[in-house]
Amino acid sequence: MQRRSILAGLAALPFAAPALARAATDTTLAQAARLPQLRAIAIWRGSEIAAQGYGGFTPDRQTNIKSASKSIVSALAGIAIQRGVFSGADQPVAEVLRADLPRDPDPRLAQLTLGNLLSMQAGLQRQSGPNYGRWVSSRNWVRTALAAPFETDPGGRMLYSTASTHLVSAMLTQATGRTTLALAQDWLTIPGFRITAWERDPQGIYLGGNQMAMSTRSLLAFGAAYAAGGHGVIPPGWIDESWQRRTQSFFNGEDYGYGWFLSRIGGRAVRYGWGYGGQMIYVFPGRDPVAIAMTSDPDLPSARSGYRNDLHRLAGELVQSL
Repeated sequence: MQRRSILAGLAALPFAAPALARAATDTTLAQAARLPQLRAIAIWRGSEIAAQGYGGFTPDRQTNIKSASKSIVSALAGIAIQRGVFSGADQPVAEVLRADLPRDPDPRLAQLTLGNLLSMQAGLQRQSGPNYGRWVSSRNWVRTALAAPFETDPGGRMLYSTASTHLVSAMLTQATGRTTLALAQDWLTIPGFRITAWERDPQGIYLGGNQMAMSTRSLLAFGAAYAAGGHGVIPPGWIDESWQRRTQSFFNGEDYGYGWFLSRIGGRAVRYGWGYGGQMIYVFPGRDPVAIAMTSDPDLPSARSGYRNDLHRLAGELVQSL
């Protein structure tokens, strides 16, 4: 089956396709109800879909996917490179955002690249965690991020920061003269994929890497496009580049590429996007690719509570049942 017809199933097929309604999968989906934060699960394997809602939610109800949106920003960056908007992952940030640089810029800003931003190796002080509130309260998020002090050189250790992917959104906006949402609507022509809401900064730039809403089914459509080799939308070469190890996550010790965590779950290699609260898109590549989307209550933690590990185990059980 060709990629386009495979992905068309996301928009056309009903949920709970009979071929996936085997006992092991049904049992695992039913047992997932024990996780009170969980809102919905959707699974793609070839042209087949299984899905389940929990606690009054359905796979078609929108939710805030939080930092899982960083994987989507990465896809837009890859398409921009293919279209010649950027020279490559080595595109200097200062060349695009020159007007937003501090008056007396740190010389290391000239070394900062698009790839550094996507791999969370910018070296700039983090604007996530305890600094996030102050950052989004500033008058200009882009300039505040670029004026932050360097804690390490670009390309050094991981400093996970939503400001980094917001700078990618700003670069896309500046280089194309279009909003990042307009680019996503134009470039990510994936059946079933739709962003329903997205926060902007004071200058109108869409927040790269947070506060993006879509349904679980839409998140699955995005992951399935990666699992299917790009669906003719995301350059296959960029998928490979995104899934190469660039650094190691200080959250969990796992490898990290360009907007994707790299790990093993259920005995298989997996690439996944992770948003606060447990917004997950898992892609299991290989000869029998699988994509699994999970959405959860976005206001409750998932890392320190152990809930993220519960979702990893659930994803492993699901992929084994398939």
